Amino acid sequence: MGKVFKISNWFIPLARRLLYAWVRTSVFPENLQALGLDPAIPVCYVLQDRHLSNLLVLVEESRRAGLPRADVPMVLGGQRLLRSFFFLNRDRSLAGRARDGANYSALLASLIRQTVADQTLDVQLVPVLILWGRSPDTQDSVLKALFSETWRPPGAWRQLLAILLHGRNVLVRYNTPILLRNLLQGGLDEEQALRKLSRILRVHFRRQRQMAIGPDLSHRNTQVDAVLAGEQVRAAIMSEAETQGIPLVEAKARAVNFALEIASDYSYGVLRALELFLSWLWTRLYDGIQLHHFDVVTRIASGHEIVYVPCHRSHIDYLLLSYIIVRQGLTPPHIAAGANLNLPIVGSLLRRGGAFFLRRSFKGEPLYAAVFHEYLHLMLARGFPIEYFIEGGRSRSGRMLTPKAGILGMTVQSFIREHARPLVFVPVYIGYEKLMEGRTYLGELAGKPKQRETLLGILKSVRSIQRVFGQVHVNIGEPLPLAGFLDAHHPGWSEEGAASQSLWARAATRNAAAELAKRINEAAVLNPINLIALALLATPKHTADEHALQRMIEHYQALAREAPYAPTTIACGLAAQPIVAYAERLAVVERFADPLGDLIRVCKEQAPLLAYFRNNVLHLFALPAVLACLLSHNRRLDSARVAKAVTGICALMRAELFLRWPLDKLARATEEVIGVLVRRGLLGRSDVSGRLVAPEPISQEFAELHLLGETIRPLLERHFLTLSLLQRHGTGQLTRQALENHCHLLAQRLSLLYQFNTPEFPEKATFSAFIANLIEAEFLREDDHGLLHFDERLMTPLAHSELVLSVEARQAIRRIAGAGVAS
Repeated sequence: MGKVFKISNWFIPLARRLLYAWVRTSVFPENLQALGLDPAIPVCYVLQDRHLSNLLVLVEESRRAGLPRADVPMVLGGQRLLRSFFFLNRDRSLAGRARDGANYSALLASLIRQTVADQTLDVQLVPVLILWGRSPDTQDSVLKALFSETWRPPGAWRQLLAILLHGRNVLVRYNTPILLRNLLQGGLDEEQALRKLSRILRVHFRRQRQMAIGPDLSHRNTQVDAVLAGEQVRAAIMSEAETQGIPLVEAKARAVNFALEIASDYSYGVLRALELFLSWLWTRLYDGIQLHHFDVVTRIASGHEIVYVPCHRSHIDYLLLSYIIVRQGLTPPHIAAGANLNLPIVGSLLRRGGAFFLRRSFKGEPLYAAVFHEYLHLMLARGFPIEYFIEGGRSRSGRMLTPKAGILGMTVQSFIREHARPLVFVPVYIGYEKLMEGRTYLGELAGKPKQRETLLGILKSVRSIQRVFGQVHVNIGEPLPLAGFLDAHHPGWSEEGAASQSLWARAATRNAAAELAKRINEAAVLNPINLIALALLATPKHTADEHALQRMIEHYQALAREAPYAPTTIACGLAAQPIVAYAERLAVVERFADPLGDLIRVCKEQAPLLAYFRNNVLHLFALPAVLACLLSHNRRLDSARVAKAVTGICALMRAELFLRWPLDKLARATEEVIGVLVRRGLLGRSDVSGRLVAPEPISQEFAELHLLGETIRPLLERHFLTLSLLQRHGTGQLTRQALENHCHLLAQRLSLLYQFNTPEFPEKATFSAFIANLIEAEFLREDDHGLLHFDERLMTPLAHSELVLSVEARQAIRRIAGAGVAS
C-alpha cells in the first residue's frame, strides 16, 4: 500500500476523481479557517486507519478548502520529506498490539527526530477523522448498518463495501492543530517523545470516534489481554508447557487461540443490522410477540449483574430474547453458544452480535477450561449481562430438561470469588405455538441421530419463513438474587477461603439449577395451542365433538384462573370458541361436518407435534390430572387416601416436572384444585364423610374427568414401567445404564403393541432424566460398582400408581417388564 501511495503523480489524482464520482462528504468545522493554521509552520495531517480511500478523501477535501495539500512533499528545516501525512495505526490487530505498538510511522519518527535536534523547528499536526456511515443507530438498512463504522479496523473488502454503501454519507472532521514543539517540553528524548505523541493522538481519535459511534465494547480490543493476564490462566499456561513439554511461548499462543475461539466480538453495526433483520423476520414468521412482566428486569437492571436464564425450545430463543431486550432499551446480553454454531459466516455474525462460544466438554483441556473460566469471570465482574441455557440443549419433548451444572457452576464460583456487584438470575419462559424445528425433533425422538448444524441446513430453513407460526410469548419469571440464595444455603460463605468451597458450592449449584428450572416453569404462558393439545390428545382418536372440546378447554381455563399454578403464570385470555378457530387458522386442527354436529380433529401427522405443546404446560395441570386419574379409576376415595396417594405420586413427579410445591405445601394446593373440580361438576364431595366422589360413569362430567386424567397418563406409565422393572430385578441388580436401556427398549415395545402413542414415551433421554431425578432425590443409590439400590420408600409410589392407571395399562406394563426380565 505504501508503494501505491508514492506514485501520486498520476495515480492519486485519477483515483481521487473516480472515488468522488460516488462519494459525498460532510466536513466539520464548516469554516476550516477557524482551525487557525499558521502559514509559517509546516502542516502534517494525521489519519487514523491505513486506507487509500481515507487518503483520497483527505487530499480532495484539503484541496477544496484551500488548506495545505496533503499529497505534496513537506519541507522541514530545509529537508524535503516525501509526503505531508501519516497513518497513526500501522496494525490494530491483536498480533500487532502484542508487539507493544512499536511499529510507528517513519514520517512521525523523522519529524520528532528533526525537531528534537533543532530547537527552531516546529510542525502543526492536524488529526483528521473520516467516518464512513457514522453510527449504526441511525441506519434503517440491514446492509448499511452491518458495514457502518465500528471500532473494529476494517479490512480491504469491508472498506470497499463501506464505500459502496456509505459513500454518500462520509463525515470528515478536521481537528485543532497540535504543535509538535509544545509536546517536546520537559527534555524528552526521541523515543519518549514518540511514545507520548502516539499516545496523545490515539486518545484523541478514540474520543472523537466514541463521540460519533459510541464506546468500544469489543472483547478482542479490551478483554482478551485481561483474560490472559489472569492469575489462573498464567498458572495454566505454565502447567501446559510443563505437561506437554512445549516452550512457554507456544503454550501462551495456545491460550491466545483459545481466548479468540471463545470471545465475542461485539459490534454495534452487526447488532443494529440484526435488529433490523429480526424486525422484518418476526413480521413474516409470527402474528406477534407478547411480552409479560418485563418491568421486573427494568427495575433491577441498574446496579445489578444480570444473567438471563431462558428455557431452550428453539434456535429462535436467543435471537428473540436479545431482540426484545434491545427493543426495551437495555443492554443486550452476551450469549453462551455451543461451538457447533460457530459456522462460517453465521458464527462470525453471532459472535459480533454478542455470542461467545464454548465447547460441549472441557475434558482433557485444562488450559481451555482455565481460559473460559477467566473469560466468564471477567464479563461478570465488569457487569456485562449474560445469557445462557441451563438445560444444555434444546428440549425435544417440550418439557423442561434436567439442568446441567456446567456454566451455572462457573457463574456461582465466579461470584464467590468476586462479589462486589450483586448478581441476579432472571428466569425467562419462551412459549411458541409452532416450531420451525418440529419435524426434526420428531425424527430425533424416533431414534434418528441429532442433526449437526450446517450453513446449508440453516439456509434451507429460510423456506419456512413463508409459513404461519402464530404468536410467541415471552414471560419473565421471579428473579433469583445469588447472594441471598447462598446466604440461605451456606451462611457465612463470603468469609470462607477458596479451599473450603468445593463441596458446598457444588451442592449450591445443583439447588440453584433446580430452583431456576422451577421458576422458569412458574412463568409458563398458557396459549391456545397448549389448550388444544391438552384437550384433543387425551381423546382416543384425537377427535372431539366441537361442543365437548370447548367444554374441556373451559375446564382447563377455569383451573388456570381459579387455582393458578403460580403468581407469574399467564392464563390464556381467549374464550373456547375463538381458541378452536385460532387452531384451525394455524392448520393444527381441522373441522369436518357430521349430521350430529361438527367434529374437530388433529390434522394428519400433527398429533406428535401437538404433544410437544402439551408438554410445555403439563406441569400446570399435573395436580388436577392426578386427582382426575385417582377418582376416575376408583370412583370414591376418602380425603386421607387421596392426600397420601397425591403425595406419593407427586414425590416422583416433582423432580421431573420441577413442580413448585414442597411436599408439606401440597395439601393446600390439592384442596384448591379439588374446590375448582367440585364447582365445575367434575367431582362431588360427601356431606357426611367428606369423601370425594366421581360423577356417574354414564355422565358427560365423568367422561370429562377421565379425559382430564388422560393428560398425565403417559408420564405415570413411564414411572410405573421404571418402578416395575426395578421391582422385578430387585435391589442391587441393575446398573443405571442397564435400567435406562431396559426402559427404553420395553417402552418401544409397548408403543408398538399397545398403542402407547405419544412420541416421547419411549424417549431414552426422558427415562435417563427420571432415573437421575430418583438418584438426586435419594430414592435410588449407586454403589461403588454402579449398581442401583433402593428400599420400600420407592415401592410405595408403585402401589399408588395402581390407583391411577387402568387395569389394562398395568397388566400390559407388567407383562412387558416380566418379558424383559426373562429375556
